[in-house]
Amino acid sequence: MSQFDNVSIKQSANIYFDGKVTSRSLTFSDGTTKSLGVMLPGAYEFGANEEELMEIVSGKLELLLPGSEWQTIIGGESFGVPANSSFKVKVIEITDYTCHYIK
Repeated sequence: MSQFDNVSIKQSANIYFDGKVTSRSLTFSDGTTKSLGVMLPGAYEFGANEEELMEIVSGKLELLLPGSEWQTIIGGESFGVPANSSFKVKVIEITDYTCHYIK
């Protein structure tokens, strides 16, 4: 999906890792939330309270999920993150992403 309609957007940005990762939060009429963001090249570790589906819109990164080995993810691919876990990424190219929070 290249466009989201009928959403509320939080005006202030979520800024992480000294501005190297930023996102904006969206809330849909049914109460579901997503974030749209950009990650600059670098190595990062994220925590996930809720189950997440990370959709990589463009870019390239290396991913380490709990109990897995490093894998390459490119634009057009996605991956799931379990609730109450953390995951690591090594961003190789500027990466545009959508995070879908699953309740």
